[in-house]
Amino acid sequence: MLAVTEGCPALQVEFTTDLRSEEKTRLAEVTIQANQIETVPIQSAARGTDTSADRSRRPVFVIGCHRSGTNLLYDMLLSSGDFAIYRGQLPVYKLFLPKFGSLDKRGNMERAVDTWLHSKGYRRSGLKAKEIRAKLLEARHSAGDFMRTVMNEIASNQNARRWAIYDPDGVLYMQQIKADIPEALFIHIVRDGRDIALSLKKMEGFKPLPWDIGSSRGLLATAAYWKWMVRTGQTCGRTIPADYMEVRYEDLVQTPHETLAALGRFLDHDLDYERIQKAGLGRLSETNSSFREEGAHSGINPVQRWKERLSHDQVAALEALVGDCLEEHGYELATPLKQRKAGLHGKWIRAFYPALLGAKQWLKTRTPLGKLANLSVLELSDVVPETSVVDSR
Repeated sequence: MLAVTEGCPALQVEFTTDLRSEEKTRLAEVTIQANQIETVPIQSAARGTDTSADRSRRPVFVIGCHRSGTNLLYDMLLSSGDFAIYRGQLPVYKLFLPKFGSLDKRGNMERAVDTWLHSKGYRRSGLKAKEIRAKLLEARHSAGDFMRTVMNEIASNQNARRWAIYDPDGVLYMQQIKADIPEALFIHIVRDGRDIALSLKKMEGFKPLPWDIGSSRGLLATAAYWKWMVRTGQTCGRTIPADYMEVRYEDLVQTPHETLAALGRFLDHDLDYERIQKAGLGRLSETNSSFREEGAHSGINPVQRWKERLSHDQVAALEALVGDCLEEHGYELATPLKQRKAGLHGKWIRAFYPALLGAKQWLKTRTPLGKLANLSVLELSDVVPETSVVDSR
């Protein structure tokens, strides 16, 4: 038996699939169905929403593959001022919809709302339980209405002009978010896939298949996951070019003034670097590096850490697998073309993992298997405090 776990610790959804030979055909059929899902044009389905509204007030979604710097960028936005401060989770699309079903049904919405009220996300919101519950049930139409209602209340309580959400897995739900919240703006942060593979593997943030758990094989599988996440975000982003922007993590940390200025123009928001540094919220004051146990003065640069950690053969194998995606984002390859030849296993990973990841996402969002979603990540409590507090750390 093979337990396939959703690729990140933030979402522990497990599907158990028997991969004995007589079942491989069945998995292949599911994979083909997942790959045949067509991308439909995004429509403005949210009620009473004006997409021509003041851009400086529109909500912002920070997305990108795990370990790409989504948290850092989010903290920069909050530190700039005029953004509502929220340190909780609103996993409406990746947990509540699969678990409870469409939120336009009152029973489903009640279960989703009551679950969230027991979560750490509510306890960090600064909202009052009875008030927000009534407003959420009154506004029940879509997952986007749930998210907008909560965040609008948080922003109103803080006299903030706008709000932002960060969720790496948001790349998988952009189409749904944009349909429900047409005014949404998306910032897709991309980081060197070689560093992502190194970091995610160290943290065990992506679970490859059992036979791929190993030094080089695990790196390759993780790099394939990075490429799949990046491509998924890009595919949807290209359908909304005016409301979608990509930024490289390396540019954010090496040339912050110029990068934040460009982001500020996209968002119509003043992202003053000095003010951001002075506020220093969240990861601007405390690192969440996967190598933090080595100390702040280890002398290892968070940019191109792979050069210090990976062997020549490992780099060559990674670049053979995801080199095209690296080059598209301006990352120089370290190995000459003649050395970037994928072996049999590398070719298998390149062909199989995108299909596997797509099949898992399809099973979770389009079938009853989504009801198996594990809610432990929400840190549920038996007691719901009537008034919660804002955690600005």
